[in-house]
Amino acid sequence: MLSYLLVLAAAVVVTGIASYFVLRLAKRFQLAPEVRERDVHQNPTPRLGGVAMFVGLLAAFGVAAALPEFHGLFTTDLKMWALIGACLLIAVIGVLDDLLDLDWMIKLGAQLLAAGILAWNGVQIVSIPLGDTLVIGSPTVNFVLTVFLITLVMNAVNFVDGLDGLVAGVAIIASGTFFIYTLVLSSQLGSTRAVTFASLIALALVGICAGFLPFNWHRAKMFMGDTGALLVGLLMATSTVSVTGELNPAALDLKLVIASYIPILLPIAVLAVPLADFVLAVFRRLLAGKSPFEADRQHLHHRLLDMGHSPVQAVSIFYLGTAVLAVAGLLVFTSQSFVLPLIVLLVGGIACVLLLRFPAARVRAALAQRRLVALSRRGAPVEAPEAAAAAGGDPNERTSE
Repeated sequence: MLSYLLVLAAAVVVTGIASYFVLRLAKRFQLAPEVRERDVHQNPTPRLGGVAMFVGLLAAFGVAAALPEFHGLFTTDLKMWALIGACLLIAVIGVLDDLLDLDWMIKLGAQLLAAGILAWNGVQIVSIPLGDTLVIGSPTVNFVLTVFLITLVMNAVNFVDGLDGLVAGVAIIASGTFFIYTLVLSSQLGSTRAVTFASLIALALVGICAGFLPFNWHRAKMFMGDTGALLVGLLMATSTVSVTGELNPAALDLKLVIASYIPILLPIAVLAVPLADFVLAVFRRLLAGKSPFEADRQHLHHRLLDMGHSPVQAVSIFYLGTAVLAVAGLLVFTSQSFVLPLIVLLVGGIACVLLLRFPAARVRAALAQRRLVALSRRGAPVEAPEAAAAAGGDPNERTSE
């Protein structure tokens, strides 16, 4: 466990330091793009946080390469080197897009190439665990399915990247949960290379997001941009594919039949929020006769802001939804019971509904109205209606990516 802590510490510290220097360079050379129509923030803000995250990732992998527990990942096959190469490709195309706003076809081509590099070098869904059986496709089907799924997750994460701290926080919750899942797998299966590979990626991702989050929290000093969002999606997809695609459910100590579906259900649960937003966006744009990759301002986080939620409240709803689904899925696997997962779903669902029903602007306006009523009953001067409305907050004072 000490090895994992060293990797985590390296990712957090190096990403934090790199974020500080990237932010200074971006300000010095005025590398903050103009605010776009779909953006919610009002002031030009650097979008190069993904560069710092990539540097932190390299540092985490560098520390891992020097540790005996992970040494085999760098010497026995090309998976780790393929992942580093794919991340480098995504980082380069992401920086160019964050600075020059590339055409979506170029970005999609780079994503497919990065996913292809991983699939070609062994990061593949070679089997699908269904119940206590394995469904094995042909090598061509496995390759195409892997490339599709990795590209899907990258775009899903990129689509949901629209509020300060949203992607970083969701990734920390989801990948942290998945890391715990891999530790449980290691205890049942032993320290297999596929599980260790997934564990390392998940924890490194938690580290780089945690190191970047202080610079990205509301009000954000810097955004991760496409560089960071695509990098997060690539790492999340790689960690889940490397376990799910090579796991034999018959080797697991599972008393419930449904629990043997967890290798498939848990990755879906931890990625549920970005995948839901992605699917809705694609259908919405196709029905409008537009390209599925044409940006708009109708994502789930935009709708929450339009309902009157503050940026922090909207992000909290995404955090809570991700945590509820991920923890419930993990509990099915660890407790081998439906009681705790159902309790988590019920309590978490109620909390989400309450947050949705009471946007921050509405709560502030109600409190301001009650204050006015109390003052009027005491015979004190009553503020003008405009002042009461202002107490509800200016909806334009929002900062997001």
